Amino acid sequence: MSTPGTSQPASIPPMLEMRGVTKRFPGVLANDRVDFDVRPGEVHTLLGENGAGKSTLMKILFGLYQPDEGDLRLNGVPIRIESPTDAIGHQIGMIHQHFMLVPTLTVAENVALGLKSGRGPLTDLQAVSARIEEISSSYGLAVDPSVAIWKLSVGERQRVEIIKALYRDAQLLVLDEPTAVLTPQEVDDLFVILRQMSSAGRGLIFISHKLHEVMALSDRITVLRNGRVAGHTTPQETSRQELAQMMVGRAVKLAPDKPSVEPGADRLSISGLTVFNDSGSAAVTNLDLTVRSGEIVGIAGVSGNGQRELAESIIGMRHPSSGSIIVDGVEVAGSEPAESRGAGLAYVPEERMKDGAVGEFTVGENLVLVEHGSDRFSGRGLLRFGAIREHCRKLVDDYRVKTPSIETPTQSLSGGNIQKIILARELATKPTVLIAAQPTRGVDIGAAEYIHEQLVEQRSAGMATLLISEDLDEVFGLADRIAVMFEGSIMAILDTEAATREQVGLLMAGVESDPAPAAGVALDR
Repeated sequence: MSTPGTSQPASIPPMLEMRGVTKRFPGVLANDRVDFDVRPGEVHTLLGENGAGKSTLMKILFGLYQPDEGDLRLNGVPIRIESPTDAIGHQIGMIHQHFMLVPTLTVAENVALGLKSGRGPLTDLQAVSARIEEISSSYGLAVDPSVAIWKLSVGERQRVEIIKALYRDAQLLVLDEPTAVLTPQEVDDLFVILRQMSSAGRGLIFISHKLHEVMALSDRITVLRNGRVAGHTTPQETSRQELAQMMVGRAVKLAPDKPSVEPGADRLSISGLTVFNDSGSAAVTNLDLTVRSGEIVGIAGVSGNGQRELAESIIGMRHPSSGSIIVDGVEVAGSEPAESRGAGLAYVPEERMKDGAVGEFTVGENLVLVEHGSDRFSGRGLLRFGAIREHCRKLVDDYRVKTPSIETPTQSLSGGNIQKIILARELATKPTVLIAAQPTRGVDIGAAEYIHEQLVEQRSAGMATLLISEDLDEVFGLADRIAVMFEGSIMAILDTEAATREQVGLLMAGVESDPAPAAGVALDR
């Protein structure tokens, strides 16, 4: 990672000032008299849990919302931004977490979208391409203007988003979780580019939940909590632990205590597994993997390398074209989810509101969603409501779910509490194998801490867990072994204690990092 730059002296006037910004929604005070500023040539990080008010503040800056109170100034001049077009006109750019690119168009065509052309109704792509090449050369953003977006890697698409902003001469750039889908090496490359941009006098607002990245890149850090500014600091004055405490308001364990556990017998055995995606292409190819009792095996990889299809094939939501999936001696390849669950499987899906919970159902209904037909909760075609209520209230207490009651619609809860409901429901079935896909994606630090504790506790109880995560901190903190996936295959299986982030990052990009792997490494190809 790049080292943090030197903070700009306070004597330099801010290019952006947001003073006393307040924004209310029905029943919610999203921003409460927030003060925030950015100076030329600095990276100012905006940090906070989900719901802290970061997105609302940035949507006000980009003209998507109007503040109820407060003022915005740009280079000392009061401004009112009523739309994204206004923001772009004020040389404010935003790079979104999910790229805003048209896959079938070329790089040049994407950059030119929405801009006036010197050739009237026709776009002068030659001139656009020439300017792209100038920007690419100046900032080390190597990309071919004539290539279609769909042919580019994730890291290259990120560069196109940056080129789009620079092409429009953005002097103030908002980066919303820009590293979410990048490998560690791509993050390093991005940080070099961002440092170069700040050195050229541009102001950057960096939004990220990855504390090691915040410490590596920031000049200044502003932390929001419950819509208010909880504090201002710099990387030199703080630590990851202190930042986490500032975000949550209490001490937080960034990594769980993991007691030593001797792995037992194989619980999940996968061999020769090939699975096709929705487009009919092979997403998983001839994959072999084993998870033992009392062990957490982490799957590391950039999104879209077959992780989703692997998880869905194990639980029975997607049938493999070939291969074997054995759970405690029972073959479940090609089975339906109910059969896979009957063999001892449980599943925390990556999209909780699509595959994990029914938003319109109550908390209680979601907690018994997979067991309501059991003898414990029904008889003679009728539900045993007393038993269901007792069971659900116990789970809510045991898993610290914050809800007014078990009758509350699930969709009204926070992402972290919904994830706790799903985890509680799945673990209540007493599985021997858990597939946990992105178990803390989009949840706050406090909820993530609790979920990690539960996974470690289940490991100590002998459960086998396959952890699929794009967060390398999570994988390194929880996994006993790390299987790195690239284009549907496992590049290597590493002993976590012997692995390094650099080694895993190279493998995530399809590069075998070391011809002589460290102890505990088993190369599969």
